[in-house]
Amino acid sequence: MGPDLRRTTRRRILTTALFCFVARMTWDVIVWGGGTGGVAAAVQAARSGARTLLLTPGPWLGGMLSAAGVSAPDGHELSCWQTGLWGQFIRTLATSVPEGLDQNWVSCFGFRPEQAERLLQSWVRAEPLLEWWSGCRMGGIDRRGDRIQTLEVECNRQRHRLDSCIWIDGSDLGELIALAEAPFRWGWESRETWNEPSAPSADALAKDPFFSRQPVQSPTWVVMGQLTAAAPHSPATVAPAAPFADALEAFGLERTLTYGRLPGGLVMLNWPLGGNDWHHGLGRSIAPLASDRDDLDQEMQEHSLQFLEQLSRCGNGWLTCGEAFPSSRPQLALMPYWREGRRMIGQSMVSELDLLPVTNQARRSRLPATSIAVGTYANDHHYPGDDWPLAPKSCRWGGRWTGTPFCIPFEALVSSEISNLLAAEKCFSVSHIANGATRLQPLILNIGQAAGLAAALAVRSNLEPRELPVNSLQHQLIDDPHAPAAVMPIWDWPCWHPHWREAQHRVVRNPDTLRQDGSLASAQASDLSLPAAVAAPSERHGQQIQGRFCRDADGLRYWLESGSIRRQLITLEPAVERVLSGAADGTQMDLVAVHNPWGPWWRVSQLLTH
Repeated sequence: MGPDLRRTTRRRILTTALFCFVARMTWDVIVWGGGTGGVAAAVQAARSGARTLLLTPGPWLGGMLSAAGVSAPDGHELSCWQTGLWGQFIRTLATSVPEGLDQNWVSCFGFRPEQAERLLQSWVRAEPLLEWWSGCRMGGIDRRGDRIQTLEVECNRQRHRLDSCIWIDGSDLGELIALAEAPFRWGWESRETWNEPSAPSADALAKDPFFSRQPVQSPTWVVMGQLTAAAPHSPATVAPAAPFADALEAFGLERTLTYGRLPGGLVMLNWPLGGNDWHHGLGRSIAPLASDRDDLDQEMQEHSLQFLEQLSRCGNGWLTCGEAFPSSRPQLALMPYWREGRRMIGQSMVSELDLLPVTNQARRSRLPATSIAVGTYANDHHYPGDDWPLAPKSCRWGGRWTGTPFCIPFEALVSSEISNLLAAEKCFSVSHIANGATRLQPLILNIGQAAGLAAALAVRSNLEPRELPVNSLQHQLIDDPHAPAAVMPIWDWPCWHPHWREAQHRVVRNPDTLRQDGSLASAQASDLSLPAAVAAPSERHGQQIQGRFCRDADGLRYWLESGSIRRQLITLEPAVERVLSGAADGTQMDLVAVHNPWGPWWRVSQLLTH
């Protein structure tokens, strides 16, 4: 990695006599937190003309994508969802990572943490209106009525008193929300509260000790292994010791390790099945005492290091300690992967009902008129024991299952009580159950982008965020010159197509024109051409392959047969899926695809002949 990368929750009313500060400084927008959404909000606010300050507690600023080591993002794989800052992020990495991003089987994107951090830091350095301070600790806050006025921070042994028009919480745990005493939720809600089908009953919450032992989703302290040149010829000869005895049972050693394989053979160990999820004393994550939070961190770190040690022992020399982070233990991520923390009470809230398809056959959820971001993840909760049963929200597409898209309304980013506070991370207004689908990196990047743009527009217009005309925010997200972002879940046009932008604008102007299958009504789309299966951008690692197309009996998986060779096919391109889903078995095809040996599949980007 480059040398540039080595390197009591209560309100207090501040008075000028109480502290001797180096300086009192004023900004348009201040973003607290080293989360993925925090850096997105800061970059977008500065790109949109606001003088912005980003404050992070650690030396890195990328949150889940880099500092927490979750460098194989889930969701938003399809090209129609690769928009906004997520799209800019993943396309830039695809062109700059020499080995490409097809590196594992949990995701279509795998990159090293420092590769993500280097890109995000380059975005920050490119913005003259953006300043970043690392190594910060929050002190007191001055809140007057429904507004945050000033914040005390300590940074590099100096104390500062900061003023801002708009404040954004970009932390995983909602730390600024708590310090400002903004109302928030934490933990489970009953089925009766929001009518969510996957939530437990009020009676179960009251009587079952599981819910008090497990108040939020389990976090993971990611640890990195390093694969040697080749896999062993035989499976593991020893089983992991307790508490990891079941870690290899479902998939075996090779599949367990290549699940989170990254470029250069680095291995992201973020394994939920008898692995390094942590389930104990999770209330300490938001405890007032730093010693309680530190104890939790230490327990999580030691647990993950033991997991790495056990897998190394089982691997017959195939797995060793990895090096990915600038610390004395470079195999350990710089921060935990918090799946859930405080969740701000906003002007509106996203519940499970907002995620689920409007009918059993539909390919989208409800369509709020104020949508500012599109999520796609299926819904995934991490607890000890058996999987928590969740209402399905997936469909068959592209040779496998994919999550159906859902929308995030702008009001879920706006505090219900503090008029100049926005949320840009998984701490936005969402239910506990819905958090399982909204907490992922791609959506959080784009939520952060929307929060940053809203903050800059509020400053420019001298309005409170809740007073902004959301229609204007939506159109500016779609037309953003750096990272145009989808705000409506339209399946037909990928982000690279010239008619993608116009389709988004039309649905914003009239949401009723978007059908339940995610396509535009014919009258609205008659003058828009659909993408051709040969027209997708070329792939640096693409190979031309030929053979006869066929599918499984259930129609889910696609295959290409050529002599004795049988290749599994997937695609992220709507035009390619349109052809493959309608093709007859035995059809001769000429394809361009990228091979992922750990999938194992070939990701088809173009159909040359069919």
